[in-house]
Amino acid sequence: MKITVVGRGNVGGGLAKHWQGAGHDVTTLGRDGGDAADADVVVVSVPSGAIAEALGKVSGIEGKTVIETMNAFHGRDEGFESLTHEVKSIVGGPVAKSFNINFATLYDRLDQQPQKPGNFYVAEDEAREVTEQLIRDAGYDPINVGGLENARLLEDQISFIMAIAQAGLGQGFYRYWAP
Repeated sequence: MKITVVGRGNVGGGLAKHWQGAGHDVTTLGRDGGDAADADVVVVSVPSGAIAEALGKVSGIEGKTVIETMNAFHGRDEGFESLTHEVKSIVGGPVAKSFNINFATLYDRLDQQPQKPGNFYVAEDEAREVTEQLIRDAGYDPINVGGLENARLLEDQISFIMAIAQAGLGQGFYRYWAP
């Protein structure tokens, strides 16, 4: 699969490395932007306050399937229900939110786990299959949290995850399963 990752930081760069290792053709774009016309999927991993600016420097994104990975650490445009909705307003294609409740600093320890950790995601129907595949190819098990109506709920989940980490567990992985 051809993946264009917009953002070369811990999350975008770390995911790109895992996907390259899984055999995907990955292009990463930094602050100067670039062209995503050849991409099958675009992953947006930029500071939350820079969504419009970052995507404004990327050509060929109109109508693409997009997975956004952000938390609102750098603000949010409250004119949108969620960061995912803001991305959708720019790109217009099917969107998903994923990878925002995992610690990027632990990406290099994924392969050492006795079982694949979980990864929550929300997605429109048209983005679900590719999102699940890229979650698996990054080293996680996908955990569906529903459609875009739950995107803000997933964004706000970071407060709970950070509270767990700060209460003494530290950065860790999570896993859910049906009994």
